Amino acid sequence: MLEQGIDASPPDIPVFAAIADPTRREILQRLAAGDMAAGNIAAAFPISRPAVSKHLRILRQAALVEEERHGRHRVYRLNAQPLRDVDHWLERYRTFWEKNLASLKRHVEAHPIKEENDESYRQNRG
Repeated sequence: MLEQGIDASPPDIPVFAAIADPTRREILQRLAAGDMAAGNIAAAFPISRPAVSKHLRILRQAALVEEERHGRHRVYRLNAQPLRDVDHWLERYRTFWEKNLASLKRHVEAHPIKEENDESYRQNRG
């Protein structure tokens, strides 16, 4: 059961779609270290510049990066707010799973399963 009074709707779907791709997650990780020019981002990946541009466009549409133009150069910066929103939304599920996994652990520890190679298990099956 989720907590009452908390908005149960997830953040915008474009954020999830954007972070679903490992290349885009890597771009975000690199931008977490600081702003980067588009050319420097592209040089870090073994894919074409147009492919990197497409990834950056998807990240921009999800508001995960901001683009600033300096003449012909584009510099990208991380906008972490959508990730904070995802983290906040996921927090309820972390609490749910922590409680349920703790309960499962207590149950398993209180009722251990006999192994087939355990002598008492073999005697009871016979």
